[in-house]
Amino acid sequence: MTSLGRSSSIKYDSNIVEIIMNVKAELKDFLGQCKRVIKVSRKPGKEEYINFAKVTGAGIILIGVIGFIIYILATLINL
Repeated sequence: MTSLGRSSSIKYDSNIVEIIMNVKAELKDFLGQCKRVIKVSRKPGKEEYINFAKVTGAGIILIGVIGFIIYILATLINL
C-alpha cells in the first residue's frame, strides 16, 4: 500500500516540476521580449509629443460629444 502512495507522489512531483519548468521558460521568453522592446523604444521628440497630445485630446473630446448626444437623446425619450 505504501508503494502505491509513493509512486503517485513521484508522478505528482514530476507534474509540479514540469509546471515549474514551463513557467520558468515562459517567464524567460517574456523578459526577453521586454528587453527587446526597451532596446527599441526611445524618448519622443517635442513635435511627436505634441501630435500625440493633440490626437489624445481629440479622442477625449469625441468620446465626450458622443456621450453628451446619448444623454440628450435619452433625456428627450423619457419626456
